[in-house]
Amino acid sequence: MKNTLGTNLTVTLFGESHGAMIGAVVDGLTPGIEIDTGFIADCLAKRRPSSAIDTARREQDKFQIVSGVFENKTTGTPLCIVIPNEDTKSGDYKKTYGLARPSHADYTAYCKYHGFEDYRGGGHFSGRITAPLVAVGAILISALKKLGITVGTHILNCAGVCDRAFGDVSSDIQSLANKDFPILDDDKKQPMIDQILTAKNSLDSVGGVTQTAVYGLPAGVGEPWFDSVESMLSHAVFSIGGVKGIEFGLGFGFANKRASECNDALSIEDGKVNTKTNNNGGINGGITNGMPVVFNCAVKPTPSIAQQQKTINFITGENAELNILGRHDPAIIRRICPVIDSVTAIVICDLLASRYGTDFLTKGF
Repeated sequence: MKNTLGTNLTVTLFGESHGAMIGAVVDGLTPGIEIDTGFIADCLAKRRPSSAIDTARREQDKFQIVSGVFENKTTGTPLCIVIPNEDTKSGDYKKTYGLARPSHADYTAYCKYHGFEDYRGGGHFSGRITAPLVAVGAILISALKKLGITVGTHILNCAGVCDRAFGDVSSDIQSLANKDFPILDDDKKQPMIDQILTAKNSLDSVGGVTQTAVYGLPAGVGEPWFDSVESMLSHAVFSIGGVKGIEFGLGFGFANKRASECNDALSIEDGKVNTKTNNNGGINGGITNGMPVVFNCAVKPTPSIAQQQKTINFITGENAELNILGRHDPAIIRRICPVIDSVTAIVICDLLASRYGTDFLTKGF
């Protein structure tokens, strides 16, 4: 039963949606990293529900770092972050236990944990568990920034409304830093919100596509086969509930191209190797080439909708119908962006630790 990500830098998640608290333990952190609690709070705020397009569950995310930090610097020993659950309504889930919510993990959790799982609010499978991931990610994003490496994710498509793709990656990532609705073309914000609210009013939900970029990575990071940059990032990103697809650079667009149309021509400018295009998303042979790492994720519509749906009762073994109770997002696309940033930062730090040693976050490359 694996709840740990990483090799040199590891993150272990614990807790359930309606338990006393949720949290994460980080091991392998470089000693001496400055902890910016304000930045952690800001990142958690971007993930937190805040408007009519989000769930009505309102958690304050009053995080506490209970180990691994002394005098505001990491010690190098395991760092543990805990976040209390304060706004739970477990009664909504007791009434429907045994009725598998379509496209949720209710039935598979029952099969794996033999009925001993905490089913309230999705338990350990809940999106609530992404909060400590974001807290951990904030520590690493802040440390990476001091090395000139930045990470950013925006909504590329929501319910058919499209934002522009990354252009000047460094500038675009910087522009996302202070936005609670992460898009590059601000004129697309209201049309996206309108589509989300239309779905909500129809007792439905919508999905979308996110786009993530990592700027400033040196060339030569990653491995050629099973620990390639693509495979490591895919492993982490697919661990986020709701992500059902990923593509790097041009991705599936390669299928309808000739090599002459999509090969990334190389050049040397001011002594630095560059590519004229970035169709391969900054990765060749599983290894970074010095260009921005860029990938897109497909995010499915939130499966919890208030419409009547056909299902089964896996306790009685009968067919059934279900009206889902509780508080749910009509779209998770906005709130998933800081989560993707965070798991990306975790993977990047783990890869860099493999290449340069575990002290790279304070000593550099």
